[in-house]
Amino acid sequence: MDNKTGTKPPHHVVIVGGGFGGLYTAKALNSKDINVTLIDKRNFHLFQPLLYQVATGTLSPADISSPLRSVLKKSKNTKVLLGEVSDIDPEQQNVVMRGEEIPYDSLIIATGAKHSYFGKDEWEQFAPGLKTVEDAIEMRRRIFMAFEAAEQEKDEEKRRALLTFVVVGGGPTGVELAGAIAELAYGILKEDFRNIDTHETQVLLLEGMDRILPPFAPELSAKAQKSLEDLGVTVVTKTLVTDIEGDIVTVKQGDEINKFGANTVLWAAGVKASPLGKTIAEKTGAECDRAGRVIVEPDLSLKGYPNIRVIGDLAHFAHQTGKPLPGVAPVAMQEAQYVAKSIKQQIKGNSLPAFNYVDYGSLAVIGQHSAVVDLGFMKLTGFIAWLFWSLIHIHYLVEFDNKLVVMIQWIWNYFTRNRGARLITTTDLPAPVEVNSKIDYYPPVNDKKAVKV
Repeated sequence: MDNKTGTKPPHHVVIVGGGFGGLYTAKALNSKDINVTLIDKRNFHLFQPLLYQVATGTLSPADISSPLRSVLKKSKNTKVLLGEVSDIDPEQQNVVMRGEEIPYDSLIIATGAKHSYFGKDEWEQFAPGLKTVEDAIEMRRRIFMAFEAAEQEKDEEKRRALLTFVVVGGGPTGVELAGAIAELAYGILKEDFRNIDTHETQVLLLEGMDRILPPFAPELSAKAQKSLEDLGVTVVTKTLVTDIEGDIVTVKQGDEINKFGANTVLWAAGVKASPLGKTIAEKTGAECDRAGRVIVEPDLSLKGYPNIRVIGDLAHFAHQTGKPLPGVAPVAMQEAQYVAKSIKQQIKGNSLPAFNYVDYGSLAVIGQHSAVVDLGFMKLTGFIAWLFWSLIHIHYLVEFDNKLVVMIQWIWNYFTRNRGARLITTTDLPAPVEVNSKIDYYPPVNDKKAVKV
């Protein structure tokens, strides 16, 4: 109770994380009887589904980024703080940011996930993942620097290593990356260089399971693989990466282990929860799964702490199907709408039934003209699927200027086959390539069929 006015102060909601979960929760809590504090270590919301297009020079980082303050400027009840939450006190109901305690009535944690190397974090220096703007810029640097170095390399074997790109992981991100790199090599860059033939590029997509895009229907996985192979990608399934050291990749297929050289290795094989998940578990007694995701109750709260909710990629919600929901944007957005509505009802003394995710389908793009779309009741492939994928992604970009810029850029790219964001943002020149003389196997050039590696 406010001592001066005798009225109850507005319900204070603290949201940690400005991704899909956090941002959509803040937008949905635009209410006079609620105060919202959104905390993020970045001052912008990033549209991660299109990060691979930054990594391959189609879009610039600003095209898929929206300043949080700009997005929330009409939500007068919302305050944005730039910082990182280092601790929480669930008993006193505070979060700690730079040593300062920020009180809350309701706490929503949506700090997402990053790429995982399954305990081999030393691989990150050789095989960057794709979760942040910095990741995308580093990937872009490595991809285009490889072509620049190949242009100056006279040794055929070294040049072959430079023009070998390996994408580890056959999920949507891996498929999209591999397809985009193949389009670069075999189409967009083919007339840009004088000393190399970019058609000599080898793009390998490695997947541990028996097919790419495992969450999709088998027939869509097969069509996706066929589309990738038509682009020039070599798809290799049932293949586990066991080591990455420099430009040498070690893989295991059944009982057989082989090594091959690849100058550029990109990681799209797994994710792990943000470190805040461990802090939550320590302070609340909540359980985490093997990936570090916090196991939540049917209403997305923590057991024993109904005013703390975890959503998005950080949450392990398995009450609906027995399996955790996938770490995709639609899950985070639906969870955001649910917890916002739940808090509003809680203030009125009411409650909501358990959260129920509605799966409207899955999408993955393969190239300039091809995608696969699984809507459950209908499955699409080819150009129609690509058009559907494009419209959906334009729709879910947060700000109108991003929608407009991306749409114009895509239309321009479609007709000109040009990508204007092919920037190498470093002053470093291509370094000499060192080829391990003990490794005599390199993937075959221009063999579009699956190869034994």
